[in-house]
Amino acid sequence: MTEANAKQPAYRIADLHASERPRERLEALGPQALTSAELIAILLRVGVKGENAVAVAQRLLIKFSGLRGLHRAPFMELKNQHGIGKAKASQIKAAIELGRRLTLEAPEEKPVISSPADAAALVQYDMSALEQEHLRVMLLDRRNRVLEIVEVYKGSVNSSQVRVGELFKDAIRINASAVIVIHNHPSGDPTPSPDDAAVTRAIVQAGKLLDIDVLDHLVIGLGKWVSLKEKGLGF
Repeated sequence: MTEANAKQPAYRIADLHASERPRERLEALGPQALTSAELIAILLRVGVKGENAVAVAQRLLIKFSGLRGLHRAPFMELKNQHGIGKAKASQIKAAIELGRRLTLEAPEEKPVISSPADAAALVQYDMSALEQEHLRVMLLDRRNRVLEIVEVYKGSVNSSQVRVGELFKDAIRINASAVIVIHNHPSGDPTPSPDDAAVTRAIVQAGKLLDIDVLDHLVIGLGKWVSLKEKGLGF
């Protein structure tokens, strides 16, 4: 086969066979059938010289270690990637944010928490991508339905800095019956620290005085979480 007859790589989506084009595949098979690179390629629309949009998307996924990494990536760093720029970076960030909000959007009936996994599922996507420690409190009614999720602290979560009364301020405001305390470990390892256990003990004791049940304290990591109650730490 001569060089002239050799099949050339497709640098444009339009150069791909119709059955391989992301938009056509989405229309025929549904979005769930597409790879992450193909979905991102639909947002990008065009690639750069030497790379079609799918290849650019795949490069981004490798660079940032997947969708979670893209979620965590600073806007400026994403914008400065070859072939991206402000508009495409905005489209990617907007799409990921819509996905995040979808996971938090409650149906008409408030979500009911019947296990630590239920609580973790409501915050895992968002909190696992945070680059600093955040402490949030999930406020529940008597039927363990979620009323609100409020952020109380941003930064290091340890027994010397956390003011336990702050954790119950919103619970008292809306007359919540129970709370679940949640914070993340930016390292990705959700293993509870001694400070996590110490904070939990103080929170549980304060809850008893206020007649507000502390159902659990969850630590969120990268794709994993730990229940301090299940571990018997602080309860």
